[in-house]
Amino acid sequence: MPVDDSVHQNSVAPRSHFWLICLLRFDWQKHIDRTGKGKNMQRRIMNKVMGAAICLALFASGYNANALETSAREAILVDLTTNTVLLAKDPDEIMPPASMSKIMTIYLVFEALKQGRLQLDDELSVSEKAWRMGGSKMFVEVGNRVPVEALLRGVIVQSGNDACVVFAEALGGTEEAFAEIMNRKARELGMNQSNFANATGWPDPNHYVTARELALLAQRLIQDFPEYYHYFAETEYTWNDITQQNRNPLLYRTPGTDGLKTGHTEEAGYGLTASAVRNGRRILLVANGMASSKVRAEESDRLIEWAFREFESYTLFNAGETVERADVWMGQEDSVELVSTGDIAVTLPKRGRDKLLVKVVYDGPVPAPIERGQIMAHLVIEAEGMETQSIPLMARSNIDRQGPIGRLWTGAKHMILGSASMD
Repeated sequence: MPVDDSVHQNSVAPRSHFWLICLLRFDWQKHIDRTGKGKNMQRRIMNKVMGAAICLALFASGYNANALETSAREAILVDLTTNTVLLAKDPDEIMPPASMSKIMTIYLVFEALKQGRLQLDDELSVSEKAWRMGGSKMFVEVGNRVPVEALLRGVIVQSGNDACVVFAEALGGTEEAFAEIMNRKARELGMNQSNFANATGWPDPNHYVTARELALLAQRLIQDFPEYYHYFAETEYTWNDITQQNRNPLLYRTPGTDGLKTGHTEEAGYGLTASAVRNGRRILLVANGMASSKVRAEESDRLIEWAFREFESYTLFNAGETVERADVWMGQEDSVELVSTGDIAVTLPKRGRDKLLVKVVYDGPVPAPIERGQIMAHLVIEAEGMETQSIPLMARSNIDRQGPIGRLWTGAKHMILGSASMD
């Protein structure tokens, strides 16, 4: 998509603002608008594109949090395809996570497996503390040795507090020491408002998270450990001749659901961290503080179905694809291709995609030399109700500076011919 040329007012590092504006449509017809002369002349190109936006830092963009009401006390609903927040209700409020805490315990077990510190067929000892744990149980017996894979299913499918303590003592020595490991990992993942006091979610005033940070943890678990994530989709598991059903209600009612974890205490209410995939698009929900298990099942299903029904993801550019060319001043080449490091895509309401606006913005011409990977411009994406996104664009290749004669020739052409020298 070439950009028309501006008129430069002097021969020393001329600068102007270049703009590319793309309206969401279904073809690539181009319209050039030359809008005047001056130091900061704006260039505008109108393109009709199907797509927009990029996978940015997690949950950096979103729509109006009041777009849909929910009975959950805290909630966040995210399209992980583009990291777009579709709904948020008090997502940064401190809340007790109950058994949803076990997502962190499992994250650390998966990490130990991936690093080779644990093997699925390793057997771990059951302490008296683990055996005596109350609440939901896997029903391991004191003094026994239980395979890691069985314990994984005991935590994920059966929500076993006893199995969590077995893991905590194996990886941390004590559950208290394991909680310190949980908190270090939380900080490493960017969970700066959360704190873990135990491996199970057992009520404790020093044990809390936010819905947004719990969603971050769930997203990282899905992305970091695809080889182990399948355990979350299992609907039942039998241990010690006791068969228990997975407590995640969406596994039985919402198509595409493949995880993650329920939670319930009197203080926390009924909560669920859930994820579902359809046609390559993954939706993640954290909802907490609901009044009953029935409300949890119905409300969580309603929110995820709404996300799939009302929104769609569109691709504008693939990773490495040329987004635009930037003019270069006194370089061996007249322009350089601009690319992004990742796919550029956006999630939009199906009824609002025609209101998408995309702009490539940079100061130019850019003086040589230019290094490959150098940030040259930003792709700015706007849509009704969505926070503006700004994605850096980088130079695809090195552009060396012209030699002395070339620079003299370029300067002379610019002084004599002005913008014509750039044609």
